[in-house]
Amino acid sequence: MSFEIFAPPTPATPTSAAAPFQDSSMLEFGQFKANTCNGVGRRGFLKTAASIPVALGAGIPTLAEAEEARRRAKAKSVLLLWLWGGPSHIDMVDPKPDAPMEYRGPFGTIPTKTTGMRFTELLPRLASRSDKFSVIRSMRTSNGGHPGAGTVGLTGYEENAGPVQPNFGSIIAKHRGQHDALPPFFYVGQGIPRDLPRRIEGYGGGTLGKAYDPFLVSCSEQGKVGIPTLKMLPGMTPNRITDRRHLLTQLDQTQKQLDNARISDWNRSYQAAYGLLTKPGARQAFDLTEESESTREAYGQTTFGQSCLLARRLVEAEVPYVQVNWSEYVETFTPNGDFGWDTHIYNFELLQDRHCPIFDRAFSALLDDLYDRGLMDDTLVIAMGEFGRTPRISNRAAREHWQHCYFSIWAGAGVQPGRCIGQSDAKAEHPVTRPITPLMAGTTISELCGVGARERAEMKVLDGGSLIHELL
Repeated sequence: MSFEIFAPPTPATPTSAAAPFQDSSMLEFGQFKANTCNGVGRRGFLKTAASIPVALGAGIPTLAEAEEARRRAKAKSVLLLWLWGGPSHIDMVDPKPDAPMEYRGPFGTIPTKTTGMRFTELLPRLASRSDKFSVIRSMRTSNGGHPGAGTVGLTGYEENAGPVQPNFGSIIAKHRGQHDALPPFFYVGQGIPRDLPRRIEGYGGGTLGKAYDPFLVSCSEQGKVGIPTLKMLPGMTPNRITDRRHLLTQLDQTQKQLDNARISDWNRSYQAAYGLLTKPGARQAFDLTEESESTREAYGQTTFGQSCLLARRLVEAEVPYVQVNWSEYVETFTPNGDFGWDTHIYNFELLQDRHCPIFDRAFSALLDDLYDRGLMDDTLVIAMGEFGRTPRISNRAAREHWQHCYFSIWAGAGVQPGRCIGQSDAKAEHPVTRPITPLMAGTTISELCGVGARERAEMKVLDGGSLIHELL
């Protein structure tokens, strides 16, 4: 099997049709073709893959400590679907058919398998699977802007409250430590979530250090997997990839191109990427051609769908934390936008024709796949964005940012399925039950992963957080 190098994918338009799946897996790590090996099973490859050399810092758990943490945890892995841009709760999982016309929107409602809970007609697959997950309708955050709310959503804290706190995934990565060949924290997406002016601050290690930043991989709608870390190393050849000295020399020569990043941080990412590229067993996790055509088709031939499939393979390989980013940019039609959930214009058209069909199909396939493979008991799955959208329809016939009430979906690893947790008011503007905050979400994630109150205190993270007991 050969891995072909490809150019970064261009965001598809809402009406574009994807090309058919190709027979060969794609792995981008420079500008050359390299051969890979067959014959390693999905879980068995970890037994043969050597550890990736990463920057080691103070406080990294020993192997024994990491194994004990894994033993105690209900969730061996976390899979977060980050719906970047702010999906509309009232148009998806919290419809208000009796609200005034200027609130309720054009979509009808349908029953779910959960008594008394209805979704809009845009999510028929998820409605028929609501016995596999629970929905929180009373989320509330403290920030109404994308980068700021993104940091709150992924760390539990505001950016300007002091030093940037660590991403939930970084907390789990530090607690679990390096395990075999794969990094403990992955971002699957085109880049760190951002809006046009800037990226979010709470994307990585924060106060825990850069060693716990996520490792970024991308996946196209054809299932081509890329490692953006090494895209700025032109002229590489298969022989040179095995020459660490040559690679480090090239890194030194391209230091000025690193967008003001510190070379030590880039070198840490390079070392992880280098380990993946030179270990055929580790590369196997990224080979979506090992999946059947029917499985790949079930997820949908979209960037998000195939990214969810890649995330399932990483979970199957026992990666502790995987965050799938719906998009890099929140914007939809603006320059560089890749159709995030920030639907200030064409909200209803985008949800009906693009966003909800893609999400409904991919998330349903992911749940089915995890259950069928017996992975759900050990995998915590969450889908959420940074906030919701205004229940009152705007003058542009769309919806704006709304931090006061939104939703999240939870499944697996001790979460009780089939529940509707929390309630919003008659217009979906505010919770009428206990508000659930991102800090509570992060605390619950950590607790289910075996990061108890003592461990959190030792790391000085998630101070003041409480559990979402209704889920458990």
